This record gives sequence, C-alpha cells and structure tokens, in this order.
Amino acid sequence: MSLESFIRAYIECALWSSTDDADESGGEPLDANYDESDIAPEARQAMEDDCASFYNDPANRDDLDLWQHEFGSDSQAGHDFWLTRNGHGAGFWDRFYGDAEQVKAGDRLTKASKPYGEVHLYVGDDGRIYVG
Repeated sequence: MSLESFIRAYIECALWSSTDDADESGGEPLDANYDESDIAPEARQAMEDDCASFYNDPANRDDLDLWQHEFGSDSQAGHDFWLTRNGHGAGFWDRFYGDAEQVKAGDRLTKASKPYGEVHLYVGDDGRIYVG
C-alpha cells in the first residue's frame, strides 16, 4: 500500500462528491471545474494529515492490508475513507460480503474513520478550495 495513492484517491473522491453550491440544487460537482491544484495549501495539508494519521495508525494496518489484498488498490481505501468519515452511505462498511473476518475488518475501518469527523469542501472567495 502507498500513502501517496491513498491521499490521491481521497482527494479525488472529495472533489467528486462535493459541489460548488452555485445554485439551489447544490451546483456542480467540484471535479467538473476544479482539480487538486485548486486546493488551498492549508486545506491540502489538513487532508494529507488526516490521511497519514489514518493510514499510519498501527490499529488499522492489518485491516488496510486485507483491503489491499481483496481490492488490489489502496486508492479504493482512500476513496472509502472520505466517504465513510463523511457519512455518504457507502464506504468501508459495505465493501466486504460473506466472509465474517472481512466484514469485521470493514466494520473496524468504519469505526476508525468516525473520530475524524465530517468535513466538507467549499470554494472560497479567492476561488481556492478549503476544508470546513
């Protein structure tokens, strides 16, 4: 597993699942008009810090390794960290089916995500993306 891939997927998912709030319907997904170069440096650092903390937590290591083995991609784990921490209705908890140990791993990763709390992206007056 690679922390860099985990972070990249986390950011891609954050941009994909967040909107610019430009109209009453929520506006456009951020990834339609922005990319990671539009993220303000302090927001990028906050995102990287959260990812590194979760990814490097020894309590998560075995479950993340199982994730990598089953899905062949640490990027899926980064994606699911964003979805799970923000309560998007998909994420770690719904990937594994059948095997009891895999289901427990998904549940443990879900539980480990929750202390990070919900965060949201928004476009500042300067056109940069921030975490709030």
